[in-house]
Amino acid sequence: MSDFSNHKFGTRAIHAGAEPDPSTGAIMTPIFQTSTFTQEYPGKHKGYAYARGKNPTREALQKNIASLEKGKYCLCFSSGMGSIDAIIKMLRPGDEVITGDDLYGGSYRMFTKVFANFGITFHFIDMTNASNIESYMNTNTKLIWVETPTNPTMQIIDIAACSKIAKAHKIMLAVDNTFASPYLQNPLALGADIVMHSVTKYLGGHSDVVMGALVMDDDKIYEQLAFIHNSCGATPGPMDSFLVMRGIKTLHLRMERHCFNGRKIAEFLKNHPKIEKVYWPGFPEHPNHEIAKKQMRDFGGMISIVLKDKNVENTFKLASSFKVFSLAESLGGVESLINHPATMTHASIPKAEREKAGVVDNLLRLSVGVEDIEDLIDDLKQALG
Repeated sequence: MSDFSNHKFGTRAIHAGAEPDPSTGAIMTPIFQTSTFTQEYPGKHKGYAYARGKNPTREALQKNIASLEKGKYCLCFSSGMGSIDAIIKMLRPGDEVITGDDLYGGSYRMFTKVFANFGITFHFIDMTNASNIESYMNTNTKLIWVETPTNPTMQIIDIAACSKIAKAHKIMLAVDNTFASPYLQNPLALGADIVMHSVTKYLGGHSDVVMGALVMDDDKIYEQLAFIHNSCGATPGPMDSFLVMRGIKTLHLRMERHCFNGRKIAEFLKNHPKIEKVYWPGFPEHPNHEIAKKQMRDFGGMISIVLKDKNVENTFKLASSFKVFSLAESLGGVESLINHPATMTHASIPKAEREKAGVVDNLLRLSVGVEDIEDLIDDLKQALG
């Protein structure tokens, strides 16, 4: 297989993991739509026995994503939550996890409603100052779980500072890199042990696949996660793997446009009389902007806004009045989406906890797509007007 490890990002996005099919010369990786593989005699096969464990289409995608994150290994899962589930399954009753106070609602729900029942303790803290982590650290702490930028208030967490703490205490650091994508941020290079992606979002990029991925360098961590991956079975099918490989080929192009459109829209919204606050890490006054500049290549297409009007019915009306932006959960697709976190992506977090983190009822989250910027700004003008 050709080695693209020393090539630039766009070349890796298109070529890493993708080899022409040896039997036909097909340039695209075939969709190996099979559940099982024949064996010459018991235990002797061509590296594939049963498709839950390994599938050639999925393997090609895993090599591609590993290359984008500059990691040694990647495992793809049937959803982003399936990949987080596998990480937490590495822990034992009595173990403790330190994580942020602004977190995707699905992660919070899994931590508090599923794994807390198995005797794992989760501490939700302000991680914008990494030194806050130290006071929660004890002999039971086994994992630091970081989201950056966070969902939805775009907090920036210093990955290198978190890594320093994790390494000093000999514990794992896992980073949810969904909002940034590998194009903008590479946590392994900053000292993380595991990088997680909701592949559904920017990697797939076309709102037609649900998938998760974990990337790592450490052999031992890979072996543990590969065992869980196969044993618990949250593995994606070959068609989804093919679609994601297809999406990734334009990741660098899409991200450039997401970032361009995101910047223009953030600047437009910042001065709008109906908006009280704009969360976007590209503003010099955004908390930890200098860290964002250091660990990200650009600031992305995710923006949250807080409306001056606190009437929730008016927020709903506004969210429902767009013509180009669609009101929907998810993010990272080519189309622009608007979301009301308090009733949608973060509804599983108790209201008091949500509001403490800034997720108020008059907050809306925008996933800025790759449409023509003039049309997006016109749509914002008409909805806000």
